Amino acid sequence: MVTRTVLAACTVAVLALPLGLASPASASHGGGGDVRTSGRCSGSAHWKLEAKSDDGRIEVEGEIDSNISGQRWDWTFRHNGSVSARGSKLTAGPSGSFEVGRRMANLSGTDHFTFRATHRAQVCRGTISF
Repeated sequence: MVTRTVLAACTVAVLALPLGLASPASASHGGGGDVRTSGRCSGSAHWKLEAKSDDGRIEVEGEIDSNISGQRWDWTFRHNGSVSARGSKLTAGPSGSFEVGRRMANLSGTDHFTFRATHRAQVCRGTISF
């Protein structure tokens, strides 16, 4: 009886271990409580997204890196589903990238942000929670 109980407890612990370690492959926590995530766009570009505390608000930064300078990208930030900011930027420099940042209200509970950018048919979309 004791052997079955120990075996059952070990089995549950081994099966639960991967659940405790699971997290998005591209998400990470930086120093000072910031959260970062990144991924590929529908084409060859890549996106990065970061959220961190800033004087009682949340600073959210989105970046697109296409390796092609001079591209015009239309971008949108959503905060808990509502559009908070939008605009257009040109990629610049040898890296062919651009970055936009906004300070958002820190609402009660977990805040969810979406950064979406498009250039012609290419779409980049990243989400982050803080």
